[in-house]
Amino acid sequence: MTAEQAPDVRPFLVDLRGVVDLLSRHIYSGPHVFLRELIQNGRDAITARAEHEGRRDAAWGVRIHPPTAGEPALRFEDDGVGLTADEVGELLATVGRSSKRDLFDLPRAGFLGQFGIGLLSCFMIADRIVVRSRSARGGDPVEWVGSTDGTFTVRVLEGAEASGIAVGTTVSLVPRADEAELCSPASLRELARRYAEYLPIPILLGSGDGSFDRIGRPAVFALTGEARADARDDIGELGREVVGAAPFEVIELHSTATDTHGTAFVLPFPPTPGARQANRVYLGGMLVDPRADELLPDWAFFARAVVDSTGLRPTASREHLIEDESLEATRGELGAAIRAWVMRLAVERPARLAEFVGIHHLGLKSLLLHDDELAGFITRWLTVETSIGVMTIDELVRRHPHVRYTETVDEFRQIAGIVPASRAVVNGGYVHEADILRRLPLLFDGVTVERVTVSGELDSLDVPPLADRASALALESRAGAVLAEVGCEPSVRRFAPSDLASLYLADAEVLRSITRGAARDMTGPLWSGVLRRIDESPATVAGGAAARAKLCLNWDNPLVRTLAGDVDGAVFDRTIRLLYVQALLAGHRPLRARERAMLTEALTDLVTLSLAR
Repeated sequence: MTAEQAPDVRPFLVDLRGVVDLLSRHIYSGPHVFLRELIQNGRDAITARAEHEGRRDAAWGVRIHPPTAGEPALRFEDDGVGLTADEVGELLATVGRSSKRDLFDLPRAGFLGQFGIGLLSCFMIADRIVVRSRSARGGDPVEWVGSTDGTFTVRVLEGAEASGIAVGTTVSLVPRADEAELCSPASLRELARRYAEYLPIPILLGSGDGSFDRIGRPAVFALTGEARADARDDIGELGREVVGAAPFEVIELHSTATDTHGTAFVLPFPPTPGARQANRVYLGGMLVDPRADELLPDWAFFARAVVDSTGLRPTASREHLIEDESLEATRGELGAAIRAWVMRLAVERPARLAEFVGIHHLGLKSLLLHDDELAGFITRWLTVETSIGVMTIDELVRRHPHVRYTETVDEFRQIAGIVPASRAVVNGGYVHEADILRRLPLLFDGVTVERVTVSGELDSLDVPPLADRASALALESRAGAVLAEVGCEPSVRRFAPSDLASLYLADAEVLRSITRGAARDMTGPLWSGVLRRIDESPATVAGGAAARAKLCLNWDNPLVRTLAGDVDGAVFDRTIRLLYVQALLAGHRPLRARERAMLTEALTDLVTLSLAR
């Protein structure tokens, strides 16, 4: 091409069938959205007329006429601003045209449509669309007829054809046979209610006999002030519809950033793992997304929100929200409202807060590890199990700023009965609790944490007085000979309460060995052999030799002191075995075959001795 040659400028050519296929397969979720797009266009047209004429008539609305046996076409009428012949060519024949608000140079606020492709959605259910419209700006009515072959005609209506056509627009289409069900009265009613029940204009569905049923109800979830208080029962009923049960609490939501108003319903039960938040979002009363999981912060998994907004922006399909600065700001303000509710509960209704935390404790604990914002204001209200009872973390750190915890439930069960109240231990064996306890120094000033172990607590117990040391060592020696068959070592210590004669203490490796033994006794030859080889492996043997189970005998207990005296050998052996089994059962440990036999033999001896007398 030489410098003197002008470039050949050509317009893009659009294959309407390809566009319709794109809409149905990749933009819209399905052909059912055609009614939503028609209602949206009608609502925008009514808004444009109100701004053009400087008034709004409460009777302006949309009317939907389902097909009948005598009239196979679906007719959709609106009392909007209407179109002239020139505007029809501009608006309906140009894919991507923004909206009629640009044609009339109207402000952008208050309009739902954005992309000018709404009418094309009707081609997903029909091959031919007829639009008749009379403009509020004057002039004759006009008819636009479009087909899926990509052609359209525009003509001005005059004379008899023009008479009786009021300001507004009528869209007529005959659904294809495979989409006829979408245009049945029942489907139209369901779709209209789903998408437009909160629109502030009349939505009328024809019944076929000339009468209309009005579809819609007030958006009670978006009310504020006294109007909201008066609608408390209606809001509660909506909550039951959204949640599936009476909500635990109802929270008013508001975002000044995007003029968003709504309600959050707190779930009265824990959500299933992995469940989405499923919030409903309306724009100007029109449903955008019934399952929006990006509206609330991730930590607000316990709430389901219903909101109406004028500032949030939808995607091209109008079925989701665009993740932008507006949505981020809205999410922050709505999260602040939910956080303020938690704070109010803590001050005004602490028992109710405890009930809330009890319902959602697992979900709250899992998020605390990854969400510093949530951790900062909810951690103190979580409850934990301690050796001196269940208490909130707030109470725990105030009473015991040096937090001592176990990593497993087994360790806690073994230790809880012997630690003094001044050195309370927290059960960190439940899901996420040890991780949360380790984070406490980051959340509370002056708090420290320490992991405690079975062996460490055993070493901290008092030994018998020096005068009794020889008797205690003799007792350990005799008891050790009895317990050798079960791989347990006796240790004589002093601890409270004194009526607790013995305590079984074992570290994690010993407990795993016991569990394998119990499983081996209950399984078949194959798995029994596998578990036996694990127990006999060098690593397992070495670990077991380094740390064996302990039967801690309480020197302050009268029975133990008696055993330290001159007791018959058979009686001594039988009693030690019973104390050992009793300690196992008290520690919720499963009995292996040898321990069940030990219990049976001891009980048999007792019965025999009793009968001999």
